[in-house]
Amino acid sequence: MDFSIAHCNFQLRGSESDMDAFFVEDLARKLGKKIYIKDFDTVSYINNNKVSLQMAARDLRYRWFEELMTTHGIKTLVTAHQADDNLETFIINLSRGTGIKGLTGIPAKTAKISRPLLLFSKSQIEQFAEIKNISWREDKSNKETRYLRNKIRYGVIPKLKELHPGFLSNFETTLANLQGSTTLLNDYITELKSRLFQPEGDVIKVSLASLLKLNPIKTYMYELFREYGFKEWNDVVGLLKATSGKEVRSGTHRLIKDREYLLLQALYPSITETFVIDAISGTIREPVQMKIEEVEVMGETSNMILYVDKETLNHKLSIRKWEKGDYFYPFGMKGRKKVSKFYKDEKMDLISKERQWLLCSGDDIIWVIGRRGDDRFKVTSETKSILKFSITE
Repeated sequence: MDFSIAHCNFQLRGSESDMDAFFVEDLARKLGKKIYIKDFDTVSYINNNKVSLQMAARDLRYRWFEELMTTHGIKTLVTAHQADDNLETFIINLSRGTGIKGLTGIPAKTAKISRPLLLFSKSQIEQFAEIKNISWREDKSNKETRYLRNKIRYGVIPKLKELHPGFLSNFETTLANLQGSTTLLNDYITELKSRLFQPEGDVIKVSLASLLKLNPIKTYMYELFREYGFKEWNDVVGLLKATSGKEVRSGTHRLIKDREYLLLQALYPSITETFVIDAISGTIREPVQMKIEEVEVMGETSNMILYVDKETLNHKLSIRKWEKGDYFYPFGMKGRKKVSKFYKDEKMDLISKERQWLLCSGDDIIWVIGRRGDDRFKVTSETKSILKFSITE
């Protein structure tokens, strides 16, 4: 079999860590296999990222493994997780509170990772090694009970095995049943999402009326939205009866309460800058694609086209987002109106408001682009020169 060996030296146990690296390097030499060894400054990583030792070690090794696989065209990462590791992970997740997915253990295989030893207990592996005269090294930190996993390994699991000699085997049966139930649940949730989730560009709309029919609602909300990184499930469920505009954020997404929908959107950096238009004619590319040209007469009209009296434009043109206090004089209406009130009357959701661009002359708004022009700039019978603004995207 063609394989390579990778070893992480986290440099946490002085010479003991170095001896582990020497042991693996010697094994690779005897097997005639390529060896990759990486020394990590784990303590600095912990201090800089404010994470636990276990989390730091996990982040560092899997990030390095990914780099190795990409660089050397390695398709599969094989790890030595065994059945006792699975039981430990189950109990850790159970103690912290989790859904059914957290109780299904460590997956035996993913797209890039294989764990062939999950079928065997630690004692079985040790017995095999003794029979075959295979030498090994034990990481002494595995005996330190200040870590949660080790407390469970040496304090909880032995007691459970005392209760029933076949405890580990029975646990594996339970795990298989849970994994089967998870498959059924995932299939149902996938089908439910296909009915409830309505993609519109980079936003997913989910009908509030449909969600409120589901029971138990908290369980449904967890299963529907857990993949998007949300943690505060009471807040997520609270959105169903919150006021419009209320939102909950995860590290990657936000969920917003609108009038009749929840809006799900990935988080992107917001654009707040003002784009100055240098020329009074031509084509601009950002933040919207727009053609500006002087015409003799007005032609077709639509929400994507605006005609203005050129002589009313006394200041530099620009395109920007709404700011507090903005107002304009909507075409076809008497008097001025706050842009925020216009957005509300147009029943624009929060995301649409954030995306909306305004064409301005100085501080004056000429056009809520694609929606309504300002009456002060309209073409009249006295107009001598007409400018046409056309959205071309």
